[in-house]
Amino acid sequence: MKRFEVYKNIRKRAVIFGLSISLFALMMVSILASLLIIIFSFSFAIIIGVLVLNASLFVVLTWITHNPQIFQMTNAFPKILSNKKTSGFDYEQD
Repeated sequence: MKRFEVYKNIRKRAVIFGLSISLFALMMVSILASLLIIIFSFSFAIIIGVLVLNASLFVVLTWITHNPQIFQMTNAFPKILSNKKTSGFDYEQD
């Protein structure tokens, strides 16, 4: 009989519409705000603009999801690991 282990970190890799949960929440907030704008606006151009904005936001968020290395500015680990307290003094000569 096969044994299956419990996978407890399922929320870390959960995906809705190709987006992680936090990016999906951002998309839903944008959609709710755009619905309020559509309800209270009387211009057809604003309605089309909001729809284009939401579509472009979705494309950008899915692109960011598939290319996460774009926003990694620094290395994952520092060059030197130490337990010493760091102070603002520099004892090296110029």
